[in-house]
Amino acid sequence: MAKHLDLEEQEQLDQLKHFWKIYGSAITGFLFAGLLILASWNGFQYWERTQASQAATLFDEVERIVRSGDITKAERAFGDMRERFGSTAYAHQAGLMVAKLASDSSKNDVAKSALTWVYESSKDPGYASIARLRLSALLIEEKSFDNAMQVLNVEMPPEFAPLFSDRRGDIAALQGKPAEAKAHYQKAFDGMDERTDYRRLVEIKLNALGGSVVPAEGSK
Repeated sequence: MAKHLDLEEQEQLDQLKHFWKIYGSAITGFLFAGLLILASWNGFQYWERTQASQAATLFDEVERIVRSGDITKAERAFGDMRERFGSTAYAHQAGLMVAKLASDSSKNDVAKSALTWVYESSKDPGYASIARLRLSALLIEEKSFDNAMQVLNVEMPPEFAPLFSDRRGDIAALQGKPAEAKAHYQKAFDGMDERTDYRRLVEIKLNALGGSVVPAEGSK
């Protein structure tokens, strides 16, 4: 019986050797690839955490400079952050801050450049929408109405749709297009929560154009 088992075990061993001879390289390669992917993923996670930490530190520096009101240093610090950590949310937040300071400092070109970069590079639709709204306001100040309207002519998150419509209404009103302005204001009014104070302002704009608020069916 023992001899029979020994022969059986030897046969299984021979089969295993044969199997490994045929498939061993492939199995080893597969395992190596799996370990490499795991190591790469862990390395990426570490790199991402390091990037976020460094970006946060530089963001604090940009914020400090912005509070000081030094637009030249703020622009330089933002340029550094954009180059090193342009894919992070910190960079987009910094862009919005620097654009506000630049606008307040009558450096509209700097502000427009920062805002354009934010909405073109940010993967966050919220940051992109804020940047577009602020850029459209700067363009309105410059009476560049067509460009302002073009900046707003995009898909946006639902929560921003009423604000975009309101801004389009402002542009149309300034262009001497009252009917178009009223349509945009009405759309903005319908999209806003009735408890929002801003909704009252939109209503005033509608009334100023000789229109009257017509609540849409199912509006808030």
